[in-house]
Amino acid sequence: MDNNIILSIRNVKVVFEDGFTALGGVSIDIGQNEFVTLLGPSGCGKTTLLRCIGGFEKPTSGEILYKGENIIPLPPYKRNINTVFQRYALFPHMNVAQNVAFGPSLRREDKKQISARVSEMLELVGLAGFEKRRISSLSGGQQQRVAIARALINSPDVLLLDEPLGALDLKLRREMQLELKRIQRESGITFIFVTHDQEEALTMSDRVAVMRAGEILQLGTPVDIYNEPESAFVADFIGASNILPSTMVRDHLVHFLGTDFPCADSGFGENNPVDVVLRPEDVKLKPESDPANGVVGVVESLLFKGVHYEMKVRTGADALLVHSTHARQVGTRVKMTVAPEDIQVMRKSDYSPDVRARKGEGGAQ
Repeated sequence: MDNNIILSIRNVKVVFEDGFTALGGVSIDIGQNEFVTLLGPSGCGKTTLLRCIGGFEKPTSGEILYKGENIIPLPPYKRNINTVFQRYALFPHMNVAQNVAFGPSLRREDKKQISARVSEMLELVGLAGFEKRRISSLSGGQQQRVAIARALINSPDVLLLDEPLGALDLKLRREMQLELKRIQRESGITFIFVTHDQEEALTMSDRVAVMRAGEILQLGTPVDIYNEPESAFVADFIGASNILPSTMVRDHLVHFLGTDFPCADSGFGENNPVDVVLRPEDVKLKPESDPANGVVGVVESLLFKGVHYEMKVRTGADALLVHSTHARQVGTRVKMTVAPEDIQVMRKSDYSPDVRARKGEGGAQ
């Protein structure tokens, strides 16, 4: 086993009593001092996996190795793993210091050492001087920091965070994203974070595991996940995207929207059906008369989004989402072009828009 791997989840399966499969055999290795996010829609199994790691859910089969030892038989309190829940579970009758000190006090550790550690943890989470405050007097973000400090004071090797930012407003949420990453970096503890928010995952993580229907569809860095999605679901779930049914003519040439486009991909065979993903920011708008290779369309809608304009450009039966710093007025005819390296070719899946349409499920959502 790699010495840098602190958790190794091997083929973990969870089947509930009613026969529902929450996890269909998940495997993932997580390194020391790593920030890994489990990302996916509600019901995809991410919280179930977190509960298995924490000891609150027993897998039907598989192994969870902590430093090489299978910890599935161990109860939560015997694992060097702590959890911060979405509803922080702080004790309202205790002040901040008493909440943070709860674990060490329960173990009857030295009071002076506990006090020093409480001060150290509150300094780490940006709450120095809050020791005497009542929990009811704190904001949501401050309560979250207390919950994190209470978990960190136990010196876990792994901290599990189950959508801890869900109750915060947007501004505070973004501030806490940066704070959590700072705390993880300074503490040197492995963080496993659960969220359905793509921006959180991309902002905070060293690696992201995109989950759907109890499986990990793709695992990689935020840049890899965004720029190189391996399936239509991942492309659609991570940021805005245009997913188009296409044909791989041959290596480095793909046909979509009635036109052949040079691309960087190969290995898909010849004249095979594939999907193409175009990110809205990668579609460039030029005058209709521009000689560049592209597709002519008409601007159907225009919205100002602050940092860019969002336009919908229709060509035939298809409408592409385009982001640009330059607005084109509704009704303008434009030519859409895309660089070869910005065309992402993927194999067909059950989430492909045309496949879903044939099944009566509609297009990608």
